[in-house]
Amino acid sequence: MRAREAHRRPVPDPGSFPQRRYDLLKEFFLALVATALLAVGLAAAFSSPDDRPITLARWARAAPNDFTATAVAQLGRTSGTAQYGPPYTTTPGAGQRIGPVNLQRAAGATIPIDTARDFVLRPLTAAPEPAAVSAGLAAWHTAPVSRQQQWTAAYADALGKAPGGTPARVTPGDYGPVPVLAARLLGLAKAGAIDGELLATGQFYQTDYTKPLLFLGDGTYLEDQARTRHLAGDQWGMMNETGNYPGQPWLWLYTLWYQIEPFSSSDNADALIWGLMALLTLAFILVPFTPGVRSIPRWTGVYRLVWRDYYHSQRTARRR
Repeated sequence: MRAREAHRRPVPDPGSFPQRRYDLLKEFFLALVATALLAVGLAAAFSSPDDRPITLARWARAAPNDFTATAVAQLGRTSGTAQYGPPYTTTPGAGQRIGPVNLQRAAGATIPIDTARDFVLRPLTAAPEPAAVSAGLAAWHTAPVSRQQQWTAAYADALGKAPGGTPARVTPGDYGPVPVLAARLLGLAKAGAIDGELLATGQFYQTDYTKPLLFLGDGTYLEDQARTRHLAGDQWGMMNETGNYPGQPWLWLYTLWYQIEPFSSSDNADALIWGLMALLTLAFILVPFTPGVRSIPRWTGVYRLVWRDYYHSQRTARRR
């Protein structure tokens, strides 16, 4: 025991180290003021414009034909959301995968959505309806699924062939109650009723915008607005703000992969990039434990640049 104690290094006297006065409160106050002034100045000079939110009401008023076509796709369960798969639907074969693992299907349909029921039929049923709409709802509910699909497919095809996709210029055909239901939904959307109906969750705070955003995303209006403001995926939209204003530059590495092959043309891009970023993050975490990599700072001497004041003082002390 005594032998070990004899070989211990003596504890240095704290007073033997260089000391200087340091006012922590003063430094904190100066840093706070400087940061506040810098934040306010940069926000005034470079902040993004405050654009109005894109709502279903705004969409229905600005692009009624696109809204109608999307509503018909929701009713026929052929929209992007209806075919997306987990976490919204159980569409067979849908979902992105990494190799044999389908990540979406592994998680399951945690936010189940029936586009016909949630986006069209429920909002129509919840609103006071004219007699024609009530009759159309009754006809829809009593028809077999195959008949419903025939109606929506026929009307969607007719809308695509009509000049400008205008419902008023659709050629006559067997569309069942679909034109009546779509027209009524458009009217409710223009009045702002659909926005509130899709936000209603039965909870105290109505802040779940999942359904309105999915409905918007199935049309072309939202994407057109995003492209106009340079927010699309192939425009590095994840790290942009509205217009050409700088946004989240720390996302450059994530959004970079969407711009290059094979990710830019892959149907599994989200899953593949998520997996790649997980590997890169793990590699970064393991840097202190990776032989060779962990020695790069020592080999490059970068630590001498960081601690240059210390090494300068040491050289000065030795010369004395």
